[in-house]
Amino acid sequence: MNRQIIRLALPNIITNITVPLLGIVDLALMGHLDNPVYIGAIALGSTIFNIIYSSFSFLRMGSSGLTSQAFGARKKADVSLVLQRSLLLALALAIAIILMRYPIQWVALKLLDGSPEVKMLARQYFYIRILAAPATLGLYAFYGWYLGVQNAIIPMILAIVVNVVNIALNFLFVHSFGMKSDGVAWASVIAQYSGLLLAAIFFFARYRQYRIRFSISKIVESKAVKRFFGVNTDIFIRTVMLWFVLAFFTSRSARSGDNILAVNTLLFQMFYFFSYFADGFAYAAEALTGKAKGARRFGEMKEVVSVVFRWGWIIALLFTIVYGFGLDAIMKILSDNPLILQMARPYYIWVIIVPFISIAAFNWDGIFIGATASRAMRNVSIIVSLAIFLPAYYATRLWWGNHSLWFAFDLFMFTRGIGMWYYARRGVLYN
Repeated sequence: MNRQIIRLALPNIITNITVPLLGIVDLALMGHLDNPVYIGAIALGSTIFNIIYSSFSFLRMGSSGLTSQAFGARKKADVSLVLQRSLLLALALAIAIILMRYPIQWVALKLLDGSPEVKMLARQYFYIRILAAPATLGLYAFYGWYLGVQNAIIPMILAIVVNVVNIALNFLFVHSFGMKSDGVAWASVIAQYSGLLLAAIFFFARYRQYRIRFSISKIVESKAVKRFFGVNTDIFIRTVMLWFVLAFFTSRSARSGDNILAVNTLLFQMFYFFSYFADGFAYAAEALTGKAKGARRFGEMKEVVSVVFRWGWIIALLFTIVYGFGLDAIMKILSDNPLILQMARPYYIWVIIVPFISIAAFNWDGIFIGATASRAMRNVSIIVSLAIFLPAYYATRLWWGNHSLWFAFDLFMFTRGIGMWYYARRGVLYN
């Protein structure tokens, strides 16, 4: 089991490392310009897309869980049909997003606070990057499907290509062409379509056994569609609640001024960086849990849970040590603004403890997705977001200032793990 988890986890970790590196490059390029508003613009613009795209990340998670179970049950037609349904849904959602781009940005920038100049630049960033919606959502479907068929190498190659192209174009547009946040947006658009093209090439070249004839009657078969949409709807609600918390965090940061927004944005990169390492093992848990459940090998599922948590605690310990001793040096890489660096130091403790606070939530996410125990994930996210995170912030904000945001967020991650552990003890994974 250790070998199987490492075989899937390591490519996923490499895949995920490229994602925070891209965010870090974006912020570093903007952070070394002469005005901090560019950091704020990237923060607000990225938050909007994180909410939009991550709300639809059920395309990846639902595809992964359903595909891995069909793969474990050796049902080739079902494996193929999951991909077809996911890609069709991705295209429909992308078209809807593009058509709704004007009201989306208006509502988003009303809810997310920031100075007029930051909002103007964020709006420009949004209108450019929205053009990548079909490619981004299509890649979600492909990522989940490849993981479901127990292949973590192709998603790794796709993510590396997408992010290398993106980073290279960032430097080209910003340094060579003199562009700013708009250059970062165009780089993202081009990179996403490059990745989608490569994903399709891999499928037709490597997975001919799953190239069944396109059939609307099979795609819309009632029982399979009901399950497909049931799982994806639950994951959608769960993800909306998670991004509600992150958007609230960014909005309240912006309300405290451009400097606090820049501080929290830079510090939050540490959480994202840890999350992509933790997700490497969570993704392995998705594939192996789903495969075991599809084959009805429940003893193997329990072994996956045990081994994934063992690896999770090791990752959490390593990150706690790195952040405890090296956070100041990491922050200096992200920004050379002495005021921002000085303002960030009082909040280091929240970043240092976040790995141990949140590792259980990451592990359970992967396990629950693989087992398609989506209703329990949905319920935990709703309860913890509304009954834990918001009360914790509002109860402490008047006397604790920006610390209240970090306290509420860390408590939110901790109680998510506790909530899913409670449901796991009640046997929802094996139903």
